[in-house]
Amino acid sequence: MAKRQLNRRQNWRIEKIQGERAARAAKRESQAEQILEGGDLGPEQTGLVIAHFGVQVEVEALEGPQAGQVFRCHLRANLPAMVTGDRVVWRSGNQGIGVIVAQLPRSSELCRPDTRGQLKPVAANVDLIVIVFAPLPEPHANLIDRYLVAAEHAGIRPLLLLNKADLIDEQNAVALNAMLAVYRQLGYPLREVSAHQGDGMEQLKRLLDGHVSVFVGQSGVGKSSLVNSLLPGVDTRVGALSELTGKGTHTTTTARLFHFPGGGELIDSPGIREFGLVHVSREDVEAGFIEFHDLLGHCRFRDCKHDREPGCALLQALEDGRIQPQRMASYRHILASLPQAEY
Repeated sequence: MAKRQLNRRQNWRIEKIQGERAARAAKRESQAEQILEGGDLGPEQTGLVIAHFGVQVEVEALEGPQAGQVFRCHLRANLPAMVTGDRVVWRSGNQGIGVIVAQLPRSSELCRPDTRGQLKPVAANVDLIVIVFAPLPEPHANLIDRYLVAAEHAGIRPLLLLNKADLIDEQNAVALNAMLAVYRQLGYPLREVSAHQGDGMEQLKRLLDGHVSVFVGQSGVGKSSLVNSLLPGVDTRVGALSELTGKGTHTTTTARLFHFPGGGELIDSPGIREFGLVHVSREDVEAGFIEFHDLLGHCRFRDCKHDREPGCALLQALEDGRIQPQRMASYRHILASLPQAEY
């Protein structure tokens, strides 16, 4: 009986503490908004979200005498969540902090599920997704293919970027080149660079000019090093690989937008080791495998699962060498990760 009473008391205390924290946070936000609304707000103007910090965002003014300046801004309660790359309407306040009054329509958005499986935008208004990988940590075709499916689903053009090319050696060259050959055969743009040695960086700069790009890839592949090389003076933190796991440590904690001197923007996103696709359907996954496009709809059975069915166009293409085993295995792995209802 005592144990049951103790659990009830613990639950009550936890709920009480959480409620008090939520009330304090709501009060702080209400007070901040009252101060802003009670002061002399400037005229409405357009801005660009360049970083997100909890309940505040950093907005770069895009017009008027403040153009180019960056301001911390609060969001009005009725607005949707903002992400880096969003274009907004905002008003400056007399406390040096502004308020966002509207979100402008997005031309595109890159999303991924969070730890609870809820779909979360990562960046907005992007037209080029740079999928970064490296010889170390060991690259996995399945993760690259997940990014490619996500890019296809979002309507964003992909660029495959092998960083740390100077780490290619006799031990990893054969497997790495075999994996890359698959993507080259499919026609995906692929570049090899070394951020530390500067190899291929000038060519990469030209490829990124005029685009709004987002760097994605697992931790430790050198995204922050690439940003530092592309934009000297930015000095984003760089993390080393863990000696125990061989995986990267997270150094970028929030997506941030940087400007190229010659035009175009770059969004550096937090490194992730897994990229869930619970928000896409089986048809979306199939659309993300570009070599399937001319084959879909030509199977003997309309509801073909492309597993062991006779007359399957994809299985025949696999046998003929028109689909690579690496890609078919990746396709099946992604399907297996989808919610059961989706496939």
